[in-house]
Amino acid sequence: MSNKIETLSKIQQAGIVAVVRATSMEQAEKITDACIAGGVAAIELTFTVPHADKLIEAMRAKYSNGEIIIGAGTVMDAATARIAILAGAEYIVAPYFDPETVKTCNRYGVPSMPGIFTPTEAVAAMECGADVLKVFPGDVAGPNFIKSIRGPIPNAVMMPSGGVDVNNVADWIKAGAIAVGAGSSLTAGAKTGDYNKITETGKLFVERIREARAQLAGK
Repeated sequence: MSNKIETLSKIQQAGIVAVVRATSMEQAEKITDACIAGGVAAIELTFTVPHADKLIEAMRAKYSNGEIIIGAGTVMDAATARIAILAGAEYIVAPYFDPETVKTCNRYGVPSMPGIFTPTEAVAAMECGADVLKVFPGDVAGPNFIKSIRGPIPNAVMMPSGGVDVNNVADWIKAGAIAVGAGSSLTAGAKTGDYNKITETGKLFVERIREARAQLAGK
């Protein structure tokens, strides 16, 4: 299992986490393969999927060469976080900030990404030891939210999720996001069996993120 620093570094490098809400193991595998082909190096398997822990276990076994980082999403409490971690999840993403979930992740040395929507939640999560603050719902907050928070709290490490697509991903990166979480805007092709579309969209995401980072670095 990769350590926390490695995992966070890989996610930041890729700049994108694919949020996968698959209906079966087969579909999750196909989405993951399509994401890998598109250069999306992190997969978040959500606990809205039946038997998500078994899925995480199977996916970790299949992609055992470290070609992808597999985490758990929609983790609502510490008990679920522990189940996910024991199944092999390399990071834990939650829709809201729950101190016990963050503590559990820290106990096992696994990165935690709780959802936040206010400065108070952001600081509370940071004080508790959260690694990345998931700005959620991203489509409600908007990229300016990150810019505004990072004014008074410059060391806040943030990643939006919800409503991120290829048209606005550059705005999020330029606002200071270390990465973005992309769900249906990336994986929509799975519904019609068009997995090539996922690969192409993934490539586009990666390209836009690279371009935005180059602009930030002063070209």
